[in-house]
Amino acid sequence: MNMPSYTAAALAERFGLGVHGDGSVAVESVGTLAAAGASQLAFLANPKYRGQLADSGAGVVVMREADAEGFAGTALIAADPYAAFARIAALFEPRPERPPGVHPSAAIDATAEVAADAHIGAFVSIGARSRVEAGAVVGPGCVIGEDCVVGAGSELIARVTLVTRVRLGHRVRIHPGAVLGADGFGLAMDNGHWLNVPQLGGVVIGDDCEIGANTTIDRGAIEDTVLGEDVRLDNQIQIGHNVTIGAHTAMAGCSAVAGSAKIGRYCLIGGAAGVLGHLEVCDRVVITAMSLVTSSIREPGEYSSGTPLMDNRSWRRNAARFKQLDALARRVPRAEP
Repeated sequence: MNMPSYTAAALAERFGLGVHGDGSVAVESVGTLAAAGASQLAFLANPKYRGQLADSGAGVVVMREADAEGFAGTALIAADPYAAFARIAALFEPRPERPPGVHPSAAIDATAEVAADAHIGAFVSIGARSRVEAGAVVGPGCVIGEDCVVGAGSELIARVTLVTRVRLGHRVRIHPGAVLGADGFGLAMDNGHWLNVPQLGGVVIGDDCEIGANTTIDRGAIEDTVLGEDVRLDNQIQIGHNVTIGAHTAMAGCSAVAGSAKIGRYCLIGGAAGVLGHLEVCDRVVITAMSLVTSSIREPGEYSSGTPLMDNRSWRRNAARFKQLDALARRVPRAEP
């Protein structure tokens, strides 16, 4: 495979960046600021890494204009170096060829529709009345159930399961092991035994979403579970039935949202955080890792819960004191107004 090569000047023109220094320096790959070599591109976005700049061996560094003052090497000037680096790095990401066509081992229901330029990999199963649109890629081992839509340009990398009534928008990317459209956790107690409540809704995924490995999104009980456009879910996330997640929200690994909760737009939810069911979180909320949301959030901002890590002896002592807080509060006289 021939590795691509771009000059700093060519990258600047392609991505609308400024050039500081020698624009003829060639870039063949990317690396970290500390470890990159002369043919690699690195970036400086976080001020705490500025001390590494002087000793960096990178041929080109993406940085802000203020950081380029006094820099002897070649720099690409960007208002947001991290975003610029992400766009440039995509040029060096090897992508496997996915030629149009259906693998001989695939099983496709007679009522399903598959676009002529879609790629259907080995051992794929596509159920009744489902549709795979133009340019979509369905990787090996994927199972698409009944009444599903894989939107144009979408990619199911491998072993993805769309159980039933799942509708993907355009350019959706789903990583291996993800399951969309399984039964929601709907139960009714009757005479000491659980009854399953039929989950009659579906799952709707907006354009340009990405869903991580082994993440699960349950279908709705009556209405649909919905992700807005450009939602990004990390690995091993659980989204309950009838949840709504607003556009451009991102959730880190092992987080979970219980049924019928509504998450706003441009929210960030940290790893292993949880949102209880039927709550509402407004737009532009940051929930830090390991936090538990137990009531609705009406104002944008950053929210946290839990206790910081400490040595076990201190934690045990504080846990014992925590049990005494109620009694202590009752003993303290109320402050006079």
